[in-house]
Amino acid sequence: MPIIGTRCMPVVDIVVTDDPPPKAFEMLWMALVRFNEERAGDSRSDILSVLLSDPATGNVVGGLWGRCLWGSMYVDVIFVPKQLRRSGIGSEVMQRAEAEAIRRGCHSIWLDTYNFQALSFYERLGFTVFGVIEGPPPMFPHLFLKKVL
Repeated sequence: MPIIGTRCMPVVDIVVTDDPPPKAFEMLWMALVRFNEERAGDSRSDILSVLLSDPATGNVVGGLWGRCLWGSMYVDVIFVPKQLRRSGIGSEVMQRAEAEAIRRGCHSIWLDTYNFQALSFYERLGFTVFGVIEGPPPMFPHLFLKKVL
């Protein structure tokens, strides 16, 4: 162990790669889960989905995918096909997700979006911006929104 200042630091290789070993992500994820659970309790999230499907084929064409954890729901993805936008279906999807999140004991919901996506939609539903990452378009600004349920 080389000594750095007054601290001992174990020797490790630091590797930057676009071809990590097959189990690398799982190892990192599980280490983080254990760390979180030591401090905050059970960290298993419950999937919450509200799906839109084609009545003729049953194929999923849109909807919402989120997860509930520690009293909050995070929206991973919400997508409404172009031909269904501005019909109220997106609001209905969000209302159903919120109702289910409340039923599961969530007190808030949050998500992130880009400026070119649906900021005004979320604001109409009562979400407020709580964080922004600035930068050049189209990726920025990257907005973080929340809503108390």
